[in-house]
Amino acid sequence: MTEVLLAVGTQKGLFLGRSSDRAGWKFTGPHFAMNAVYSVAVDRRGGRVRLLVGADSSHWGPSVWWSDDLGGNWQEPARPAVRFPERTGASLERVWQLRPAGEESPGVVYAGTQPAALFRSDDRGESFSLVESLWDHPQRSEWNAGFGGQGLHTVLTDPRDAQALTVAVSTGGVYRTKDGGATWTPSNSGIRAEFLPDHYPEFGQCVHKVARDAADPDRLYLQNHGGVYRSDDDGLSWTDVGAGLPAVFGFGLATHPRDGGTAYLFPLDADYARLPVDNRCRIFRTRDAGTSWQPLSAGLPEEPHYGVVLRDALCTDDADPAGVYFGNRNGEVYGSADEGDTWTQIASHLPDVLCVRAAALV
Repeated sequence: MTEVLLAVGTQKGLFLGRSSDRAGWKFTGPHFAMNAVYSVAVDRRGGRVRLLVGADSSHWGPSVWWSDDLGGNWQEPARPAVRFPERTGASLERVWQLRPAGEESPGVVYAGTQPAALFRSDDRGESFSLVESLWDHPQRSEWNAGFGGQGLHTVLTDPRDAQALTVAVSTGGVYRTKDGGATWTPSNSGIRAEFLPDHYPEFGQCVHKVARDAADPDRLYLQNHGGVYRSDDDGLSWTDVGAGLPAVFGFGLATHPRDGGTAYLFPLDADYARLPVDNRCRIFRTRDAGTSWQPLSAGLPEEPHYGVVLRDALCTDDADPAGVYFGNRNGEVYGSADEGDTWTQIASHLPDVLCVRAAALV
Protein backbone atom coordinates (compact mmCIF):
# COMPACT_ATOMS: atom_id res chain seq x y z
CA MET A 1 0.00 0.00 0.00
CA THR A 2 1.25 3.50 -0.84
CA GLU A 3 2.77 5.49 2.00
CA VAL A 4 1.61 9.10 2.30
CA LEU A 5 3.57 12.00 3.75
CA LEU A 6 1.63 14.77 5.47
CA ALA A 7 3.46 18.02 6.26
CA VAL A 8 1.77 20.42 8.69
CA GLY A 9 3.28 23.87 9.04
CA THR A 10 2.27 25.69 12.22
CA GLN A 11 2.94 28.93 14.04
CA LYS A 12 5.62 27.13 16.05
CA GLY A 13 7.20 24.59 13.77
CA LEU A 14 6.67 21.81 11.25
CA PHE A 15 5.13 18.42 12.00
CA LEU A 16 5.67 15.51 9.57
CA GLY A 17 3.26 12.60 9.50
CA ARG A 18 3.54 9.30 7.61
CA SER A 19 0.94 6.62 7.08
CA SER A 20 0.65 3.47 5.00
CA ASP A 21 -3.15 3.27 5.32
CA ARG A 22 -4.16 6.91 5.99
CA ALA A 23 -5.89 5.70 9.15
CA GLY A 24 -2.99 5.61 11.60
CA TRP A 25 -0.36 8.34 11.46
CA LYS A 26 3.08 8.66 13.05
CA PHE A 27 4.28 12.25 13.49
CA THR A 28 7.68 13.76 14.16
CA GLY A 29 8.28 17.34 15.24
CA PRO A 30 8.22 20.10 15.81
CA HIS A 31 10.96 20.68 13.29
CA PHE A 32 12.02 24.37 13.32
CA ALA A 33 10.55 24.87 16.79
CA MET A 34 9.50 28.49 17.42
CA ASN A 35 9.50 29.16 13.67
CA ALA A 36 6.30 29.97 11.82
CA VAL A 37 6.10 27.66 8.78
CA TYR A 38 3.92 29.24 6.08
CA SER A 39 5.14 27.22 3.10
CA VAL A 40 6.07 23.61 2.41
CA ALA A 41 6.71 21.80 -0.87
CA VAL A 42 7.28 18.13 -1.64
CA ASP A 43 9.47 17.81 -4.74
CA ARG A 44 9.48 14.25 -6.15
CA ARG A 45 11.02 14.93 -9.54
CA GLY A 46 13.71 12.63 -10.82
CA GLY A 47 12.78 9.86 -8.40
CA ARG A 48 14.19 11.81 -5.42
CA VAL A 49 12.09 13.37 -2.68
CA ARG A 50 13.14 16.79 -1.43
CA LEU A 51 11.20 18.68 1.22
CA LEU A 52 11.37 22.47 1.06
CA VAL A 53 10.27 24.63 3.97
CA GLY A 54 9.83 28.37 4.36
CA ALA A 55 10.52 28.87 8.07
CA ASP A 56 10.21 32.27 9.73
CA SER A 57 12.08 32.93 12.96
CA SER A 58 11.15 36.06 14.90
CA HIS A 59 14.80 36.26 15.94
CA TRP A 60 16.74 35.20 12.83
CA GLY A 61 14.20 36.11 10.16
CA PRO A 62 12.81 34.01 7.28
CA SER A 63 14.74 31.32 5.44
CA VAL A 64 14.29 28.35 3.12
CA TRP A 65 15.48 24.94 4.31
CA TRP A 66 15.58 21.59 2.51
CA SER A 67 15.80 17.92 3.42
CA ASP A 68 16.61 14.97 1.16
CA ASP A 69 15.81 12.32 3.79
CA LEU A 70 12.19 13.15 4.66
CA GLY A 71 13.06 15.47 7.50
CA GLY A 72 15.83 13.47 9.15
CA ASN A 73 18.32 16.22 8.39
CA TRP A 74 17.83 19.81 7.22
CA GLN A 75 20.13 22.13 5.34
CA GLU A 76 20.19 25.89 5.02
CA PRO A 77 22.50 27.81 2.67
CA ALA A 78 25.18 29.99 4.23
CA ARG A 79 23.82 32.93 2.23
CA PRO A 80 20.05 33.56 2.41
CA ALA A 81 18.36 31.57 -0.34
CA VAL A 82 15.73 34.24 -0.96
CA ARG A 83 17.15 37.73 -0.89
CA PHE A 84 16.01 40.98 -2.48
CA PRO A 85 18.65 42.81 -4.55
CA GLU A 86 19.90 45.96 -2.87
CA ARG A 87 18.51 48.19 -5.62
CA THR A 88 14.91 47.20 -4.66
CA GLY A 89 15.19 48.67 -1.17
CA ALA A 90 13.11 45.72 0.06
CA SER A 91 13.81 42.96 2.55
CA LEU A 92 12.21 39.56 2.85
CA GLU A 93 9.42 39.31 5.42
CA ARG A 94 7.97 35.89 4.61
CA VAL A 95 8.05 33.04 2.10
CA TRP A 96 4.37 32.44 1.37
CA GLN A 97 4.75 29.80 -1.32
CA LEU A 98 7.24 27.20 -2.56
CA ARG A 99 6.29 25.55 -5.86
CA PRO A 100 8.45 23.04 -7.76
CA ALA A 101 7.95 23.27 -11.52
CA GLY A 102 7.05 20.20 -13.56
CA GLU A 103 9.23 17.51 -15.07
CA GLU A 104 9.74 19.75 -18.09
CA SER A 105 11.81 22.13 -15.91
CA PRO A 106 14.07 19.94 -13.76
CA GLY A 107 15.57 21.82 -10.86
CA VAL A 108 13.26 24.82 -11.12
CA VAL A 109 11.44 25.90 -7.95
CA TYR A 110 9.46 29.12 -7.51
CA ALA A 111 9.01 31.10 -4.31
CA GLY A 112 6.31 33.68 -3.64
CA THR A 113 7.10 36.20 -0.93
CA GLN A 114 6.05 39.13 1.19
CA PRO A 115 6.54 41.86 0.06
CA ALA A 116 4.84 40.51 -3.04
CA ALA A 117 7.49 39.17 -5.40
CA LEU A 118 8.37 36.04 -7.34
CA PHE A 119 11.72 34.29 -7.07
CA ARG A 120 13.10 31.45 -9.18
CA SER A 121 15.58 28.72 -8.31
CA ASP A 122 17.37 26.49 -10.81
CA ASP A 123 19.00 24.23 -8.21
CA ARG A 124 15.94 22.67 -6.52
CA GLY A 125 15.52 25.48 -4.01
CA GLU A 126 19.05 25.98 -2.72
CA SER A 127 19.33 29.51 -4.15
CA PHE A 128 16.82 31.89 -5.72
CA SER A 129 16.89 35.00 -7.85
CA LEU A 130 14.26 37.70 -8.11
CA VAL A 131 12.03 37.64 -11.21
CA GLU A 132 12.70 41.30 -11.84
CA SER A 133 10.18 41.71 -14.66
CA LEU A 134 7.29 41.21 -12.23
CA TRP A 135 8.91 43.36 -9.53
CA ASP A 136 9.33 46.13 -12.11
CA HIS A 137 5.79 45.81 -13.46
CA PRO A 138 4.27 49.31 -13.64
CA GLN A 139 1.19 48.21 -11.68
CA ARG A 140 3.11 46.80 -8.71
CA SER A 141 3.39 50.17 -6.97
CA GLU A 142 -0.42 50.26 -6.81
CA TRP A 143 -0.82 46.87 -5.17
CA ASN A 144 -2.08 47.19 -1.62
CA ALA A 145 -1.74 44.97 1.42
CA GLY A 146 -4.49 42.62 2.52
CA PHE A 147 -5.42 42.03 6.13
CA GLY A 148 -2.57 39.52 6.41
CA GLY A 149 -0.08 41.64 4.49
CA GLN A 150 0.92 41.92 0.84
CA GLY A 151 1.99 38.50 -0.34
CA LEU A 152 2.45 36.57 -3.55
CA HIS A 153 0.84 33.41 -2.24
CA THR A 154 0.00 31.34 -5.34
CA VAL A 155 2.28 30.05 -8.10
CA LEU A 156 0.84 27.75 -10.77
CA THR A 157 2.95 26.15 -13.46
CA ASP A 158 1.42 24.82 -16.68
CA PRO A 159 2.09 21.14 -17.48
CA ARG A 160 1.86 21.92 -21.22
CA ASP A 161 4.27 24.85 -21.36
CA ALA A 162 7.34 25.51 -19.25
CA GLN A 163 7.22 29.19 -20.25
CA ALA A 164 3.71 29.71 -18.83
CA LEU A 165 3.15 30.74 -15.23
CA THR A 166 0.23 32.14 -13.22
CA VAL A 167 0.64 33.95 -9.91
CA ALA A 168 -1.75 35.59 -7.46
CA VAL A 169 -1.11 38.51 -5.13
CA SER A 170 -3.12 39.81 -2.20
CA THR A 171 -4.09 42.49 -3.03
CA GLY A 172 -2.89 42.77 -6.59
CA GLY A 173 -4.84 40.07 -8.37
CA VAL A 174 -3.89 37.39 -10.88
CA TYR A 175 -0.99 37.86 -13.32
CA ARG A 176 0.11 35.57 -16.14
CA THR A 177 3.19 35.14 -18.30
CA LYS A 178 3.52 33.08 -21.46
CA ASP A 179 7.15 33.94 -22.20
CA GLY A 180 8.99 32.65 -19.17
CA GLY A 181 8.47 35.79 -17.13
CA ALA A 182 9.70 38.35 -19.66
CA THR A 183 6.28 40.03 -19.60
CA TRP A 184 3.27 39.83 -17.28
CA THR A 185 -0.41 40.53 -17.93
CA PRO A 186 -3.13 41.11 -15.31
CA SER A 187 -5.82 38.44 -15.70
CA ASN A 188 -8.78 39.45 -13.55
CA SER A 189 -11.61 39.98 -16.01
CA GLY A 190 -14.91 39.20 -14.28
CA ILE A 191 -13.55 39.14 -10.70
CA ARG A 192 -15.43 41.56 -8.45
CA ALA A 193 -13.64 43.83 -5.98
CA GLU A 194 -16.43 45.03 -3.72
CA PHE A 195 -14.08 47.25 -1.71
CA LEU A 196 -12.94 49.35 -4.70
CA PRO A 197 -14.87 52.19 -6.42
CA ASP A 198 -14.62 50.29 -9.70
CA HIS A 199 -15.95 46.86 -8.79
CA TYR A 200 -14.33 45.20 -11.82
CA PRO A 201 -10.86 46.76 -12.09
CA GLU A 202 -8.05 45.50 -14.28
CA PHE A 203 -6.07 44.64 -11.13
CA GLY A 204 -6.24 45.15 -7.38
CA GLN A 205 -8.51 42.26 -6.46
CA CYS A 206 -7.89 40.52 -3.15
CA VAL A 207 -7.35 36.99 -4.43
CA HIS A 208 -7.01 34.39 -1.69
CA LYS A 209 -6.09 31.26 -3.68
CA VAL A 210 -6.06 29.83 -7.21
CA ALA A 211 -5.89 26.15 -8.21
CA ARG A 212 -5.66 24.35 -11.56
CA ASP A 213 -8.01 21.58 -12.66
CA ALA A 214 -6.34 18.18 -12.96
CA ALA A 215 -7.94 17.12 -16.24
CA ASP A 216 -8.31 20.44 -18.05
CA PRO A 217 -5.26 22.71 -17.61
CA ASP A 218 -7.22 25.65 -19.04
CA ARG A 219 -9.68 25.45 -16.15
CA LEU A 220 -8.76 27.35 -13.01
CA TYR A 221 -10.65 27.88 -9.74
CA LEU A 222 -10.29 31.03 -7.66
CA GLN A 223 -11.29 31.97 -4.12
CA ASN A 224 -11.54 35.74 -3.91
CA HIS A 225 -12.14 37.99 -0.91
CA GLY A 226 -15.84 37.92 -1.74
CA GLY A 227 -16.44 35.34 -4.44
CA VAL A 228 -15.67 31.95 -5.94
CA TYR A 229 -14.82 31.87 -9.64
CA ARG A 230 -13.89 29.54 -12.49
CA SER A 231 -11.93 30.24 -15.64
CA ASP A 232 -12.15 28.01 -18.70
CA ASP A 233 -9.53 29.89 -20.70
CA ASP A 234 -6.48 29.73 -18.42
CA GLY A 235 -7.35 32.94 -16.57
CA LEU A 236 -8.27 35.23 -19.44
CA SER A 237 -11.80 35.56 -18.04
CA TRP A 238 -13.61 34.44 -14.91
CA THR A 239 -17.18 33.31 -14.14
CA ASP A 240 -18.83 33.40 -10.71
CA VAL A 241 -19.58 29.87 -9.47
CA GLY A 242 -20.47 30.73 -5.88
CA ALA A 243 -24.17 29.90 -6.16
CA GLY A 244 -25.01 27.00 -3.88
CA LEU A 245 -22.36 27.84 -1.29
CA PRO A 246 -23.44 29.14 2.14
CA ALA A 247 -20.81 31.89 1.82
CA VAL A 248 -18.36 32.93 -0.87
CA PHE A 249 -15.63 34.21 1.45
CA GLY A 250 -12.84 31.86 2.40
CA PHE A 251 -9.16 31.09 2.01
CA GLY A 252 -8.48 27.40 1.40
CA LEU A 253 -8.99 25.92 -2.08
CA ALA A 254 -7.76 22.63 -3.53
CA THR A 255 -8.44 20.46 -6.58
CA HIS A 256 -8.61 16.70 -7.02
CA PRO A 257 -5.30 15.27 -8.29
CA ARG A 258 -6.92 13.42 -11.23
CA ASP A 259 -10.66 14.04 -11.59
CA GLY A 260 -11.61 17.02 -13.70
CA GLY A 261 -14.25 19.35 -12.31
CA THR A 262 -13.59 18.40 -8.67
CA ALA A 263 -12.53 21.06 -6.15
CA TYR A 264 -12.79 21.66 -2.41
CA LEU A 265 -13.48 24.79 -0.31
CA PHE A 266 -13.95 25.77 3.34
CA PRO A 267 -16.38 28.75 3.38
CA LEU A 268 -16.27 31.40 6.09
CA ASP A 269 -18.69 34.09 7.16
CA ALA A 270 -17.55 37.45 5.82
CA ASP A 271 -16.38 39.95 6.33
CA TYR A 272 -15.83 40.75 9.98
CA ALA A 273 -16.59 37.41 11.65
CA ARG A 274 -14.34 35.20 9.50
CA LEU A 275 -15.58 32.06 11.22
CA PRO A 276 -17.08 28.85 9.80
CA VAL A 277 -20.57 29.46 8.40
CA ASP A 278 -23.19 28.73 11.08
CA ASN A 279 -20.27 27.66 13.29
CA ARG A 280 -20.20 24.30 11.51
CA CYS A 281 -17.13 22.41 10.38
CA ARG A 282 -17.80 21.53 6.72
CA ILE A 283 -15.85 21.16 3.52
CA PHE A 284 -17.73 21.85 0.30
CA ARG A 285 -16.99 19.83 -2.82
CA THR A 286 -17.94 20.32 -6.43
CA ARG A 287 -17.75 17.53 -8.99
CA ASP A 288 -19.08 19.62 -11.89
CA ALA A 289 -16.64 22.54 -11.95
CA GLY A 290 -18.66 24.74 -9.61
CA THR A 291 -22.14 24.24 -11.06
CA SER A 292 -23.18 22.69 -7.74
CA TRP A 293 -21.60 22.23 -4.31
CA GLN A 294 -22.05 19.45 -1.75
CA PRO A 295 -21.36 19.85 1.99
CA LEU A 296 -19.10 17.18 3.48
CA SER A 297 -19.16 16.69 7.23
CA ALA A 298 -19.33 12.95 8.06
CA GLY A 299 -16.87 12.47 10.91
CA LEU A 300 -16.22 16.17 11.42
CA PRO A 301 -17.19 17.91 14.69
CA GLU A 302 -20.94 18.29 15.16
CA GLU A 303 -20.74 20.78 18.04
CA PRO A 304 -20.26 24.54 17.40
CA HIS A 305 -16.91 24.97 15.70
CA TYR A 306 -14.69 28.01 15.30
CA GLY A 307 -11.59 26.70 13.54
CA VAL A 308 -10.53 28.83 10.56
CA VAL A 309 -8.79 27.17 7.59
CA LEU A 310 -6.12 29.40 6.01
CA ARG A 311 -5.25 29.61 2.32
CA ASP A 312 -2.64 26.86 2.21
CA ALA A 313 -4.13 24.67 4.94
CA LEU A 314 -6.38 22.65 2.59
CA CYS A 315 -4.86 20.13 0.18
CA THR A 316 -5.15 16.76 -1.53
CA ASP A 317 -2.69 13.92 -1.95
CA ASP A 318 -2.32 11.90 -5.15
CA ALA A 319 -3.04 8.43 -3.80
CA ASP A 320 -5.99 6.38 -5.09
CA PRO A 321 -8.60 7.14 -3.90
CA ALA A 322 -7.46 10.68 -3.29
CA GLY A 323 -6.98 11.93 0.24
CA VAL A 324 -8.15 15.37 1.34
CA TYR A 325 -6.70 17.20 4.35
CA PHE A 326 -7.18 20.46 6.22
CA GLY A 327 -5.85 22.07 9.35
CA ASN A 328 -7.22 25.00 11.30
CA ARG A 329 -6.18 27.70 13.71
CA ASN A 330 -7.43 25.57 16.60
CA GLY A 331 -4.46 23.28 15.97
CA GLU A 332 -6.56 20.45 14.56
CA VAL A 333 -5.88 18.43 11.41
CA TYR A 334 -8.54 16.36 9.66
CA GLY A 335 -8.18 13.92 6.82
CA SER A 336 -10.32 11.92 4.43
CA ALA A 337 -9.07 8.82 2.64
CA ASP A 338 -12.14 8.63 0.40
CA GLU A 339 -12.10 11.98 -1.42
CA GLY A 340 -14.02 13.83 1.30
CA ASP A 341 -16.93 11.46 1.91
CA THR A 342 -15.83 10.66 5.47
CA TRP A 343 -13.35 12.30 7.83
CA THR A 344 -11.21 11.52 10.86
CA GLN A 345 -9.17 13.74 13.14
CA ILE A 346 -5.49 13.14 12.49
CA ALA A 347 -3.95 15.54 15.01
CA SER A 348 -5.07 17.98 17.70
CA HIS A 349 -3.66 20.52 20.15
CA LEU A 350 -1.04 21.70 17.67
CA PRO A 351 -0.10 25.37 17.35
CA ASP A 352 -2.06 27.38 14.75
CA VAL A 353 -1.98 25.43 11.49
CA LEU A 354 -0.71 27.66 8.66
CA CYS A 355 -0.22 25.20 5.80
CA VAL A 356 -0.78 21.54 4.96
CA ARG A 357 0.84 19.51 2.18
CA ALA A 358 0.40 15.82 1.34
CA ALA A 359 1.96 13.49 -1.22
CA ALA A 360 2.23 9.79 -1.90
CA LEU A 361 5.77 8.46 -1.50
CA VAL A 362 6.43 6.23 -4.50
